Amino acid sequence: MTIRMTLLAAAATIATLATSQAFAADLPSRAPAPVPVPESCKAAITFPSMGGVIKQNPNPACLTLGGFGDIYVGGAVSGYFYTQTNQLPTALAPPGIAADRGARADISNLMTFIQKADGPFQFYAAFGAYTIPGLGAPIYSAFDQTSLLYSPAPIAFGKYVINDDWSIQGGRMPTLIGSELPFTFQNLNISRGLLFNQENVINQGVQINWANGPWSASFAATDGFYSGEINWVTGAIVYKIDDANTIGINGGTHFTSYTNFDSSTSRGLRYQYATPATLQNSSIISANYTYAAGPVIVTPYIQYTNVESNGILNLAGAETFGGAILASYAFSDTFALAGRFEYITQSGSRTNPFQQATSVLYGSGSSALSFTVTPTFTFDRYFLRGEFSTVQLYDITPGLGFGRSGLKTSQERYMIETGLTF
Repeated sequence: MTIRMTLLAAAATIATLATSQAFAADLPSRAPAPVPVPESCKAAITFPSMGGVIKQNPNPACLTLGGFGDIYVGGAVSGYFYTQTNQLPTALAPPGIAADRGARADISNLMTFIQKADGPFQFYAAFGAYTIPGLGAPIYSAFDQTSLLYSPAPIAFGKYVINDDWSIQGGRMPTLIGSELPFTFQNLNISRGLLFNQENVINQGVQINWANGPWSASFAATDGFYSGEINWVTGAIVYKIDDANTIGINGGTHFTSYTNFDSSTSRGLRYQYATPATLQNSSIISANYTYAAGPVIVTPYIQYTNVESNGILNLAGAETFGGAILASYAFSDTFALAGRFEYITQSGSRTNPFQQATSVLYGSGSSALSFTVTPTFTFDRYFLRGEFSTVQLYDITPGLGFGRSGLKTSQERYMIETGLTF
C-alpha cells in the first residue's frame, strides 16, 4: 500500500512538471499582441466635393512630415473652348477687362490643392487660376476672373475637429448655399445655372459643423458675397434618408446693410465685381432632394431670394423664385449624359411704374428658362465633355437682355472641356 501511494505521488509530480513545462513553452504565443501603428497616407479624401461624373483622384500625392502628419497634394488641370450667340453688352465689362466674346479658348482650371485631412487639426487650400462660367452671364478670361473674383487663393481654411460630432473651421470657404459647386470639374455641367447666379460662391468667416447618424448641419458667420465685412449668417441642414436618398435645406441672410462699393482701388474693383450691391443685401433659402444610386443622379431643388429696399443704394427691392433639376445617367464606366433644366422669375412689372423692382435678372418682372445637356467621357482621372445650353428670356427691360444692344431674348452656347484631376 505504501509503495502504491508512493508511485501515484511520483506520477502526479511528473504530470504537473510536464504541464508546467508545456505552459512555459507556450508563453510567447500567449503574450499580448503589439499595438498596431497607423498606416501613413490612408485618410479618406472627400474635399473638394465632386458632382459624381468626374472623379476625384483616390490616391493623391502624400507627404508625411514628422510631428505634423500626412499632407495630401492634388489638383485639377483643364482647358475649354466655347462659342455663343448674342454675347452681352460691352458696358457690362469691368474697367480694363475685355468684353464678353462670341468665342474663346482658355484655361478652365489650373489649380493645386493642399490639405491635411486627419487628426484634430486639419486644413485645406486651393491655389491657381480658374473659370466660373454662368448661363446668361458674361464670360471673361480665366486670369481676369481669377483677379476679379476670389484671387489666386480662392479657398484657404483651417479646421479643428473637437470630437466625432463637432468641428469648427475658419478662413475662405465655399458657401453652404445652393446645389451646384464653384468650379467646372466639380459639377455635372460645365456652366453654372441661372439659380447659381443668385447665390454666393466663396465667403470668408467662421463655420461650425455637427454630424450624428443621418443628420448633419453647418452654420456660419461670413461676409456673404465676398464683401470683406462679416455681415451674413448662413446655414445648411441635411438628412440622409438612406444610402440613395438625401434631403436638405440651406440659406442665409445679411444682418446689416453693406454699402462700401468703392471701385477706386483694384481691391475695391474686385469686391465690386464679386459683390453685387443687390445680392450682398439679400436673403436666400433653398430646399433640395438628391437621389444617387448606381448610374443615376437626380437633384431637384427650389430657391427663393429677397433683396431689401435700400435708399442709400437706390434699391427698390425685389424677389426671385426659381426651380431646377440636375440629372445624370452613366451608360458605362466611361460615358455619362448629364442635363439641367431650370426656370426663374423676379418680381415687379416692366410697364407699371408703381410696381418697379430692382433688376436681379433682366429687368423688373423678367424671367428666364434654361436647358443644358452635357455628354461626358471619363478615362480614369481624365475627362472630355461637350455641352449645349440655351437660355430664353421673357419680359426683359430693353438694354438688359442679350446682344450688344441688350435687346435679344435668347442665347445658345456650345462648349468643349478636357483635362484631369490629380
